[in-house]
Amino acid sequence: MNKRPKVYLSRPGIVCALGCDESEVYQNLIDGQSKGMRVIKSPLRHSHFFVGQVCSELPSIDSSLSELDCRNNQLAAAALAQIQTEIDEHKKCYSAHRLGVVVGTSTSGIAEAEQALNAYNQSQKFPESYHYKKQELGSLAEFVAEFTGATGPSYVVSTACSSSGKVFASARTLIERGLCDAVIVGGADSICELTLSGFESLEATSSERTIPFSRNRNGINIGEGAAFFVMSRAQSPVELLGVGESSDAYHMSAPEPDGKGACLAMRRALEDSGLEAEEVDYLNLHGTGTRLNDQMESRAVHLLFGESLQVSSTKPLTGHALGAAGAIEAAICWTLLAHREDKKVAPHIFDGCYDPELSPVALCESSESKKMLSKVMSNSFAFGGNNVSVILGSCHE
Repeated sequence: MNKRPKVYLSRPGIVCALGCDESEVYQNLIDGQSKGMRVIKSPLRHSHFFVGQVCSELPSIDSSLSELDCRNNQLAAAALAQIQTEIDEHKKCYSAHRLGVVVGTSTSGIAEAEQALNAYNQSQKFPESYHYKKQELGSLAEFVAEFTGATGPSYVVSTACSSSGKVFASARTLIERGLCDAVIVGGADSICELTLSGFESLEATSSERTIPFSRNRNGINIGEGAAFFVMSRAQSPVELLGVGESSDAYHMSAPEPDGKGACLAMRRALEDSGLEAEEVDYLNLHGTGTRLNDQMESRAVHLLFGESLQVSSTKPLTGHALGAAGAIEAAICWTLLAHREDKKVAPHIFDGCYDPELSPVALCESSESKKMLSKVMSNSFAFGGNNVSVILGSCHE
């Protein structure tokens, strides 16, 4: 049995291609609709990309935080504003210095740095509005702490696409070690030229909506967004049951083909939670739509769960939000648990042509669940074989 003290996750604040709050995200999710999935022109070149973009107007950053004013932190501000009440309650209960910040990102304010460099190349000087702090990886944690008034331990986890999945383990440790009573956890990432061009150079991007696990798949859609929770011992509708991490270190940008690292992360999450594989009701796949990911993840899932577990990838509805993906997909899982009486899962949006060369898994053909969800898992896998699986559970069984 799991002997860890229980920790819970408040309702999430979330902005992504699916919507701009938990309610809108849930409704669009089960409807399989996402207005943020669209074609955009490359910010600096003449290329076009199919991406998952946040469409709503984002809040402006206060002038006192002008050095941290970038789209990445605007996304964070939009999500954090949704849970300001929960943050204030924890500050009042525990005091600000007992409230920590552990967040994930991979881009930070690189988009603003690209714009500044472009201006410099034209005029030989940087814009007055540009400050190097915008693009520092630590910028997000500094901004979240300043925006919320949290003065406890504060740092960024940046492990590419597993960044904001790994924050759950780090934040839980701060609470278990008595360093914090509550921790703001989550992540944010914004679309930038570096990311778009980088994945295009790897021949990993799709010019159409991504279709993970299809024989016709041809790559990923880059996305953006942010999601945050308050983690604490104060009971809420959803509990953090387990986290499993691994590093297969197989290749700089390709996963281990047999899915050994992915399988190990999932096994460790089950061990950490004290659960057996058959007790998990739904799995949110990493599901990027690249051939290498789908090959290894289907093998790992089939080995551990067989063909009975309901699984789907939500990236056709959000895009791959990179360092924010883990938090966004955990927030999606949170909403499914919070609305468990609806008996819904995230539908797997693709063309219905499952690749017969992949190990068989039970993709969710619709949003109708076989059962009321009680325990769900979410996978995030990153470059370098940096893997994490997170298990959340309903407190209303």
